[in-house]
Amino acid sequence: MEYSFLYELPKIVWMLLGIAAFLAVIGLLLVLVDVPRTRRDRWQAFLFLAPALVLLLGGLVYPALRTTFLSFHDRSGEEFVGLANYVWMFQRPEILLVLRNTLLWVVFAPVMATAIGLLYAILIDRSRFESVAKSLVFMPMAISFVGASIIWRFVFAYRPADQEQYGLFNQLVVWAGGEPRLWLLEQPLNTFLLILVLIWVQAGFAMVVLSAAIKAIPAEMVEAARIDGAGPWQLFTRITLPSVWPTVLVVLITITVQTLKVFDIVRTMTGGNYGTSVIANEMYSQAFQQGQVGQGSALAVFLFVLVVPLVLLQIRRTRKARELS
Repeated sequence: MEYSFLYELPKIVWMLLGIAAFLAVIGLLLVLVDVPRTRRDRWQAFLFLAPALVLLLGGLVYPALRTTFLSFHDRSGEEFVGLANYVWMFQRPEILLVLRNTLLWVVFAPVMATAIGLLYAILIDRSRFESVAKSLVFMPMAISFVGASIIWRFVFAYRPADQEQYGLFNQLVVWAGGEPRLWLLEQPLNTFLLILVLIWVQAGFAMVVLSAAIKAIPAEMVEAARIDGAGPWQLFTRITLPSVWPTVLVVLITITVQTLKVFDIVRTMTGGNYGTSVIANEMYSQAFQQGQVGQGSALAVFLFVLVVPLVLLQIRRTRKARELS
């Protein structure tokens, strides 16, 4: 098959437009941050930015523009269909289930992981075995999501009642006199069990960050509150929580972004079957398994739209923190 420049021309035009837009944004940011005063400064700035620009253009900007372009086309990527792929997302019951599952992940996983991390950080703060306790909770962070998923698949493993159980959950059920269950097949329980894996991994991250914030609270403030008769609950609500609240928000936003992009856990444990699929997994399934490139791209763009506000909020909070310090 011969190469046709005219056939590839629209793609090249989109790529050039994306490069021009990206360079314009970068140039504007450079002007706003620090205007190069001499030609030497301008060349230095360009040389330092060039490697990052090349990587960003090839690995991020062009794929993002290409995905957006494909989201307005049919499964072959050739016929323009407008907003049909986006309308399809909100009309298909199976995709509405995917969006519901993603909402459940976003509501429960960040809140529970942050709450558990905060509780644990408070309980072990300045305790005798603090370093060992922190290491045990932080250890799952050293495991990839795929590795953690494999571990928890064994935890939820099922065998018939007449066979010996090797899954922890079912063994506990049998010891309690119950019947083993197919945990990962029961809806919507299976979705919450998958969320539990992310909480198990991310609670260690929340604990470490919040523990550092707790240690930054002035000891004089805590001692003064105790002298005034404040109990543990008053210390938590009046001193600890207000002091670490900015850090709590940072942890919440960080875990929420991670949760929106979750793919490995769902793919490894259920493959998105049994009503457990989320946006990232469905995007992969539509684009690479079912050949629906347009619909998969639309899901990717929708996921990008959900993540960007959180990233911008995080950048804004970081900038404010720097200004205050």
